[in-house]
Amino acid sequence: MVVKFGFLEFEIKDGNIRLIGHGKYKTAPQSFAELQIAGENAPSHLNGKSVRTSEANKLRYISHRLSGNRLVIAQRSEKAIVRTVLESFSNGNAVSAYNEIVNDSGEDIVLENAPSFVLKRLFNKPLSASKSLYFTKFLQGHHSECQPRKNSFDDLGLYEGSWESQRKILFASVGSQTTKEQLPTGVIEDAETGAALQFRINSGFSWYYELSDFDMGYYLAAGSANRNYLGWAKKLKQGESYKTVTMILSYGESVFEADKGMTDYLRAIKPKCLPDENLPAVFNEYMHLSWDSPEEKRVKELAPAIAKTGVKYYVIDCGWHNEEDGDKIYPYVGQWKESKRRFPNGLRATTDFIRSCGMKAGLWIEPEIVGVKCKEMLDFYDEDCFIRRFGKKIAVGDRYFLDYRNEKVRKYMTETIARMAEDYGADYIKFDYNQDYGAGTDKNAFSLGDGGEACAEAYLDWVSEITRKFGNVIFENCASGGMRLDYKFLSKFSLVSTSDQTDYRLYPYIAGNLAFAVLPEQAAVWSYPVGIFGAGGVFKPDYESVNEKITEEQVIFNMINSFLGRMHLASYVNLLSARKFGLIQEGVKVHDELTEFKKRAYPFLPQGFCKFGDELVASGLARGDKIFLAVWNMGDAGHKYVDTGVKIASLKTVYPKENQLEIRENNGVIDICFTQKYQARFFEIIKMQ
Repeated sequence: MVVKFGFLEFEIKDGNIRLIGHGKYKTAPQSFAELQIAGENAPSHLNGKSVRTSEANKLRYISHRLSGNRLVIAQRSEKAIVRTVLESFSNGNAVSAYNEIVNDSGEDIVLENAPSFVLKRLFNKPLSASKSLYFTKFLQGHHSECQPRKNSFDDLGLYEGSWESQRKILFASVGSQTTKEQLPTGVIEDAETGAALQFRINSGFSWYYELSDFDMGYYLAAGSANRNYLGWAKKLKQGESYKTVTMILSYGESVFEADKGMTDYLRAIKPKCLPDENLPAVFNEYMHLSWDSPEEKRVKELAPAIAKTGVKYYVIDCGWHNEEDGDKIYPYVGQWKESKRRFPNGLRATTDFIRSCGMKAGLWIEPEIVGVKCKEMLDFYDEDCFIRRFGKKIAVGDRYFLDYRNEKVRKYMTETIARMAEDYGADYIKFDYNQDYGAGTDKNAFSLGDGGEACAEAYLDWVSEITRKFGNVIFENCASGGMRLDYKFLSKFSLVSTSDQTDYRLYPYIAGNLAFAVLPEQAAVWSYPVGIFGAGGVFKPDYESVNEKITEEQVIFNMINSFLGRMHLASYVNLLSARKFGLIQEGVKVHDELTEFKKRAYPFLPQGFCKFGDELVASGLARGDKIFLAVWNMGDAGHKYVDTGVKIASLKTVYPKENQLEIRENNGVIDICFTQKYQARFFEIIKMQ
């Protein structure tokens, strides 16, 4: 019996169920559920891998149930029942998968390795195809998010040498900042046919993937339940169960077709938030302005001018809550009560003033930590309220970490959010997370990884409760910029900070790739037109110095940085001349007019991914016959060419409307004569039918 589901094909035969195909590729029957139980024999010397585990070949078919876009496959061994739960999206191009593992042994068992799904015989290629199989990973770093690196399997160490090696293309992200080193996604390509598989792992804590050789071909395994690399193990009593994290696979005849399926999946799980439906532009006074030291007087000076830009929200970032100086504030945070020093008339008076200017008000918080010198909260909380390792509170960056498995923590932080929303008048709350506590906790856990996973689940359950309770508030997910760009988190939050990059000239290298990391309707990008670099000495923000140093092209460049995502306007834009301020207003309007298109569009990268150091960045969004394309010149002045790969019926410069550059188009190639370095333009393209 053959069962087709999405782009996957299974065969039930001789008491087994096996995967026999993906996309247009047919393979010999392969197991797809792997499980290693402690003390059970792994029938191979390859114990570092996620294949040939103790239960894989012992699992026998029990049943399958197909209902709509959901398929549940049940198998069992003598020790466990494994239910593989699959859902299809995007007309079957994308399939999500996780395993539910039930102890059916009659005694305690310990799980050591339980990948969410294993796809074997990738593209049905033999080991000799290592030079025609390619893998793209996406590197992460503070101020350098979403940087792709593409290499052949051969270059990465997988090649035909023996029938099965110990080598792997492997990455293990360990800790609570889930995307600090890599994004939990990757793309595998068959260069001979152009076909591609994109995978993604939705984990709120540690995660891993591995590509390696098996049975004379290659396989992909991914998940979060791994003893070898993540310090994870899980004890189950008789009848108890464990659910793995979700892994998503999207197949296409090209990289961008595969990503289209993944984009549709992400839109299916994105949370609904009524006040965020129109993707409002935000002003946040942190970047190149207040930094960690906001104050009532400055807000009242800024807000009337900021309202004239057209943004809908004004966010007060870190510093509204403590009396210490901004450069000394972090060891003391945790109580989240208004600062009388900075807001002498009360924070509510300030947020009410923001509303009187026609905007809504926002506040920042770091809800998972308490500063190591915050005596009030250290006296209030019990030791059990903190995440601990080896009996000690974990301290990183002058912060302790709260354990949301504790009711006292959840109660106080729920009261805190209520205070921010109801007493202080926050219509928008930015959740930040600036440190990582590492491998996990052994408190109330069988292993460090098990404890870390449980803490993350408890925190995200609390986030779900909060977003339901305060449905009129927009909640932003931030982690020192883009250190939590995973969809375990982004299925809970309306939008996410993508970077804390402070140099506007470098942001295109991040913004140009973001659509492969985060939905454009969720990807918040800083735009700080009055950001000063190389000015020498301390920049004093007055009208004369601002307009002497800030050119119209710098304003334009900054605004275009944010067009493909969510605009987070910042800096002293109130000090710009009328003409430059007009460019801000025009840019906010363009951003807002893109809303409905953005929510239905897909990535368009005519030059492929960009990297730091490229002299030209071109990135856009496409839907139907329309494309919006941002082009940034990062090199010297002169003619720069973008081959769009499409037949163009019309080409229009959307921003700025008063374009002074010479722009031509011929046979799908756009020729832009840039007059200087760090210059950008934003286009609308209509394709020929």
